[in-house]
Amino acid sequence: MNRRQIIPPELRYTFQQFDKDFPTDDACLEQIKEQRFPGGVTVCYKCEKPRKHYRVKGRTAYACETCGNHIYPLAGTIFEKSSTKLRIWFHATYLMGSTRCGISAKQIQRETGVTYKCAWRIFTQIRKLMSDDDVLLGGGNSGGVEVDEAYFGGRRKNDSGRMLAGNKNRNTRVLAVVERKGSIVAKVKQELTMGAANNLVREFVLPKSTIFTDEAVIYDAYEKLKGMGYTHRRINHSQKVYVTGDVHTNTIDGFWSLVKRGIGGVYHSVSAKYLQGYLDEYAFRYNRRRSGNLIFPALLQRVSEMASRKPVSEAPKTETL
Repeated sequence: MNRRQIIPPELRYTFQQFDKDFPTDDACLEQIKEQRFPGGVTVCYKCEKPRKHYRVKGRTAYACETCGNHIYPLAGTIFEKSSTKLRIWFHATYLMGSTRCGISAKQIQRETGVTYKCAWRIFTQIRKLMSDDDVLLGGGNSGGVEVDEAYFGGRRKNDSGRMLAGNKNRNTRVLAVVERKGSIVAKVKQELTMGAANNLVREFVLPKSTIFTDEAVIYDAYEKLKGMGYTHRRINHSQKVYVTGDVHTNTIDGFWSLVKRGIGGVYHSVSAKYLQGYLDEYAFRYNRRRSGNLIFPALLQRVSEMASRKPVSEAPKTETL
């Protein structure tokens, strides 16, 4: 039996297609312009009316057809004030969107030919695009949600299981909730307590959902979330029981496996300061796992969506005498 995953043609975006769509910096700039100002039409801050804008040769600006006032499609995006070629940014974005387990800044350096310092900046800026807005999970008609904790850093007895007593303050704690066949939310927590577990459920899980957890003490408090209609079911991992009917946490355990193998194999280690960014990156790809390799177009769309609301025009203000 051939177990290879066959990606349907409509969910494919190959590097050959990328190379064809964005052969030059001008093509990349045109893409951003069309996303932010379709057809080049937007309000001119000088005319104060919608106007057609045309490309200014040799600049990343477009000029109003009437008064010549400039707009800058890259203003407010991660590309603003960068001297790196726009196509290199697009190439790095394609690489980060196409991988499943992550890609290091060092690999981006090798692929694009920039310095490591430049690759690291590109790497961190693109990761800012890979943070989903908070979503609500579960509900009465869903297959349920799974909640579980994970530890990053520190040492474990026999390299698995709970933290050793002397290493409890040397690790970073993460709590996550995933909807079966749905999305995931993972958050770094200073302390894994009943209060933290309760707050995560209240914030991200819809009432009347079925919650699946292991036997950890922090989940005892779910029985006290009265008035929200939650059903709490547990699986006892300490007794080597992992599945009982539909009671399990295999979905979220699979996500932890993906993240830890990715961090260990690609990045080797991640500090607590940056861990939330890495979790957002893995969650972003996980939530789009059925999109084939169309994550790159999704990232390009995020560039425009997350552009800050600063003015895209530098038109001088006229004073009334």
